[in-house]
Amino acid sequence: MNEPPYRTSPSHTALSRLAWLYLYLAGKTARINITGNYSHTEPVIYAIWHRQQAMMIYLHRDKNLCCLVSKSKDGEYMARILRFFGFDCVRGSSSHGGLLAMRGLLRAAAKGHSAVITPDGPRGPVFKMHPGVIFLAQKSGVPIIPAACALSKKKIIRSWDKYQFPLPFSRVEAVYGAPFRVSATDNAAAKALELETILNRLTTEAEDALEGHGGE
Repeated sequence: MNEPPYRTSPSHTALSRLAWLYLYLAGKTARINITGNYSHTEPVIYAIWHRQQAMMIYLHRDKNLCCLVSKSKDGEYMARILRFFGFDCVRGSSSHGGLLAMRGLLRAAAKGHSAVITPDGPRGPVFKMHPGVIFLAQKSGVPIIPAACALSKKKIIRSWDKYQFPLPFSRVEAVYGAPFRVSATDNAAAKALELETILNRLTTEAEDALEGHGGE
């Protein structure tokens, strides 16, 4: 099968490297406060809403995490940026290549790697849980770590989720929840709704913490 033309596109190569450099500098200049445990020695599945992922990529750089990324052109940019930050990528989404992607994540978990999923991506609805992360937790036996972040200085992209792109010298509040476990006998829909509620609560906590510091 022929590779998509954007796999060798000079613009993808140049722009993804520039985006990586910018995000690295934004992270280096940020004042970051972390609540909860964000570093785990055993495999976990980090779950964060799609709009909040940019700064979380910086926070988890060079930890050999495995990330689910769509096969779209935009996904190609993100995959390259993630690789610059030391992530491994499994390509696929709920709408395209989802089963193969899930198998790839299960293999990564079996080898001891943690995974990262944006459970409302790649197309939304915003803040609504797709079942893939619950399925992965059930099949792998790996707990989910729900996480959220809020930024004092950001560019809001005109996208389906109003994606938040961090600006330099921002204050960042990152909040990590307790491990969320899913057994093989749990009702997947009920657990998805429970996790959705937790992620939305953590988002509110991060935003409230930012406001508590005057948003500065």
